[in-house]
Amino acid sequence: MSTAVLLIAHGSRRAEANADLLRLADLLRPRLPGQRVEIAYLELAEPTIPAGLEHCRAGGAREIQMLPWFLSAGSHVTDDLTQFRDEFRASHPEVSVTLHPPLGLHPLMVDILLARLGEAF
Repeated sequence: MSTAVLLIAHGSRRAEANADLLRLADLLRPRLPGQRVEIAYLELAEPTIPAGLEHCRAGGAREIQMLPWFLSAGSHVTDDLTQFRDEFRASHPEVSVTLHPPLGLHPLMVDILLARLGEAF
Protein backbone atom coordinates (compact mmCIF):
# COMPACT_ATOMS: atom_id res chain seq x y z
CA MET A 1 0.00 0.00 0.00
CA SER A 2 1.47 3.32 -0.99
CA THR A 3 -0.86 5.47 1.14
CA ALA A 4 -1.27 5.32 4.90
CA VAL A 5 -3.50 7.11 7.38
CA LEU A 6 -1.97 7.65 10.80
CA LEU A 7 -4.68 8.24 13.40
CA ILE A 8 -3.25 10.24 16.27
CA ALA A 9 -4.67 10.61 19.77
CA HIS A 10 -3.25 12.22 22.88
CA GLY A 11 -2.74 9.00 24.81
CA SER A 12 -3.78 8.15 28.33
CA ARG A 13 -2.67 6.19 31.35
CA ARG A 14 -6.03 4.41 31.08
CA ALA A 15 -5.88 1.45 28.71
CA GLU A 16 -9.62 1.78 28.00
CA ALA A 17 -9.12 5.28 26.66
CA ASN A 18 -6.26 4.17 24.41
CA ALA A 19 -8.33 1.25 23.16
CA ASP A 20 -10.79 3.71 21.61
CA LEU A 21 -8.19 4.64 19.00
CA LEU A 22 -7.68 0.96 18.14
CA ARG A 23 -11.43 0.55 17.69
CA LEU A 24 -11.62 3.70 15.59
CA ALA A 25 -8.87 2.37 13.31
CA ASP A 26 -10.75 -0.92 12.96
CA LEU A 27 -13.89 0.99 11.95
CA LEU A 28 -12.00 3.17 9.48
CA ARG A 29 -10.08 0.42 7.66
CA PRO A 30 -13.05 -0.98 5.68
CA ARG A 31 -13.92 2.57 4.58
CA LEU A 32 -10.42 3.13 3.17
CA PRO A 33 -9.72 0.08 1.00
CA GLY A 34 -6.20 -0.05 -0.32
CA GLN A 35 -4.87 2.27 2.38
CA ARG A 36 -2.97 1.28 5.46
CA VAL A 37 -4.49 2.61 8.71
CA GLU A 38 -2.16 2.86 11.70
CA ILE A 39 -2.36 4.52 15.11
CA ALA A 40 -0.04 6.63 17.25
CA TYR A 41 -0.18 8.55 20.50
CA LEU A 42 1.31 11.90 21.38
CA GLU A 43 2.28 10.78 24.87
CA LEU A 44 1.57 8.30 27.66
CA ALA A 45 1.04 5.34 25.30
CA GLU A 46 2.69 3.42 22.48
CA PRO A 47 3.30 3.63 19.60
CA THR A 48 4.61 7.17 19.57
CA ILE A 49 4.03 9.44 16.60
CA PRO A 50 7.59 9.04 15.26
CA ALA A 51 7.22 5.25 15.58
CA GLY A 52 3.83 5.36 13.84
CA LEU A 53 5.21 7.41 10.96
CA GLU A 54 8.15 5.04 10.62
CA HIS A 55 5.85 2.02 10.72
CA CYS A 56 3.84 3.49 7.84
CA ARG A 57 7.00 4.14 5.82
CA ALA A 58 8.46 0.71 6.56
CA GLY A 59 5.15 -0.80 5.41
CA GLY A 60 5.61 0.80 1.99
CA ALA A 61 3.72 4.07 2.37
CA ARG A 62 4.97 6.85 0.13
CA GLU A 63 2.16 9.14 1.29
CA ILE A 64 1.13 9.48 4.94
CA GLN A 65 -1.99 11.32 6.06
CA MET A 66 -1.65 12.39 9.71
CA LEU A 67 -5.20 12.52 11.09
CA PRO A 68 -5.44 13.95 14.61
CA TRP A 69 -8.28 12.71 16.81
CA PHE A 70 -8.28 15.93 18.82
CA LEU A 71 -11.16 18.31 19.34
CA SER A 72 -9.30 21.56 18.81
CA ALA A 73 -6.14 23.03 17.36
CA GLY A 74 -4.35 23.57 20.66
CA SER A 75 -0.61 23.55 21.07
CA HIS A 76 -0.36 19.77 20.66
CA VAL A 77 -1.87 19.94 17.19
CA THR A 78 -0.41 23.22 16.02
CA ASP A 79 3.07 22.82 17.51
CA ASP A 80 3.82 19.21 18.46
CA LEU A 81 2.26 17.43 15.50
CA THR A 82 3.72 19.97 13.09
CA GLN A 83 7.16 19.37 14.60
CA PHE A 84 6.82 15.58 14.28
CA ARG A 85 5.72 16.00 10.65
CA ASP A 86 8.58 18.33 9.80
CA GLU A 87 11.21 16.14 11.47
CA PHE A 88 9.94 13.06 9.64
CA ARG A 89 9.89 14.92 6.31
CA ALA A 90 13.49 16.03 6.84
CA SER A 91 14.60 12.45 7.49
CA HIS A 92 12.46 10.93 4.71
CA PRO A 93 12.03 13.46 1.89
CA GLU A 94 10.82 10.68 -0.41
CA VAL A 95 7.62 10.34 1.66
CA SER A 96 4.82 12.89 1.36
CA VAL A 97 3.34 13.71 4.79
CA THR A 98 0.17 15.74 5.23
CA LEU A 99 -1.12 16.92 8.60
CA HIS A 100 -4.90 17.34 8.61
CA PRO A 101 -6.89 19.59 10.95
CA PRO A 102 -8.41 18.26 14.19
CA LEU A 103 -12.11 17.44 14.48
CA GLY A 104 -12.86 20.98 15.63
CA LEU A 105 -15.99 22.74 14.50
CA HIS A 106 -16.79 20.37 11.65
CA PRO A 107 -20.50 20.72 10.76
CA LEU A 108 -21.21 17.12 11.79
CA MET A 109 -19.95 17.85 15.32
CA VAL A 110 -23.31 19.45 16.18
CA ASP A 111 -25.08 16.23 15.20
CA ILE A 112 -22.70 14.21 17.35
CA LEU A 113 -23.27 16.49 20.35
CA LEU A 114 -27.04 16.27 19.92
CA ALA A 115 -26.81 12.48 19.75
CA ARG A 116 -24.75 12.45 22.96
CA LEU A 117 -27.40 14.57 24.70
CA GLY A 118 -29.77 11.66 24.19
CA GLU A 119 -27.44 9.25 25.98
CA ALA A 120 -26.69 8.64 29.63
CA PHE A 121 -23.25 7.73 30.96
